Amino acid sequence: MTLNVAVQMDPIDRINIRGDSTFALMLEAQKRGHALAYYTPDRLVLRGAEVTATVQSLAVRDEAGRHFTLGEARHANLAEFDVVLLRQDPPFDLAYITTTHLLERLSPRTLVVNDPAHVRNAPEKMFVMEFADLMPPTLITRDLDAIKAFRAEHGDVVMKPLYGHGGASVFRVTREDLNFGSLYDLFATTFREPWVVQRFLPEVKNGDKRIILVDGEFAGAVNRVPAADDLRSNMVRGGAATATELTAREREICAKLGPALRARGLLFVGIDVIDGYLTEINVTSPTGIRAVERVGGPDIAGLIWDKIEAKRG
Repeated sequence: MTLNVAVQMDPIDRINIRGDSTFALMLEAQKRGHALAYYTPDRLVLRGAEVTATVQSLAVRDEAGRHFTLGEARHANLAEFDVVLLRQDPPFDLAYITTTHLLERLSPRTLVVNDPAHVRNAPEKMFVMEFADLMPPTLITRDLDAIKAFRAEHGDVVMKPLYGHGGASVFRVTREDLNFGSLYDLFATTFREPWVVQRFLPEVKNGDKRIILVDGEFAGAVNRVPAADDLRSNMVRGGAATATELTAREREICAKLGPALRARGLLFVGIDVIDGYLTEINVTSPTGIRAVERVGGPDIAGLIWDKIEAKRG
């Protein structure tokens, strides 16, 4: 089977191929003989009923600094493609949401991975609240009195913007922290959305596990250990990836999430688990494929393309 694949992503010249999951997916697609075309979200056009984009054919190489070759730009109807990979990184803002509305119009002729309507309706820190029984105590609000009451009940908390990403603006606030008022004022003037306030999990020092699910099934995992001087375990923030196995609790979490992910067409998902607690369900542009591979884990890119090919077969 040869598929025509369009990849909607961030500028390819700026990616770090060592850790980029989109690049891993493109390498695997090319290895299987699929034709790749590349475009950035700003090249999308909706005219009448047609969704088009200015695309370029793409060849990739696993060589830093010379990892891609692009062909001539052409205007293409995206309905001509068998598959579109929706892979630009957050922020999950109105620009991102608009691309999901456009790509939704390609169904059912073109398979968009992940399903754009459900990407739009399942932002990382909101969708996870459907599984509150798997999470640490969590509040989503801007209300000062509600946050004060939550801190009084749970003590040390973590505060982060609801639509933040990559570990940006994540703060631990201790029970007696005199900076809380200033931090509240900073958040109130900086972010228009509500914030996530969550009971702090001390075991984060031992790692925040990124678990990847493919079509609702466990596919691989990596433990991300934060640097000694940082709360955040994201690898872009200095977290170190180590090999790991799933606990019984983590397998239970995967089993509970699987049917909901499959029902929503969320084929490639990364969940975050700390000390047996689910904290996020990442659906917009999940990462972790290459990190899992580097620590001796399975070929997740291959598993994803097996599923895509089966759906297009």
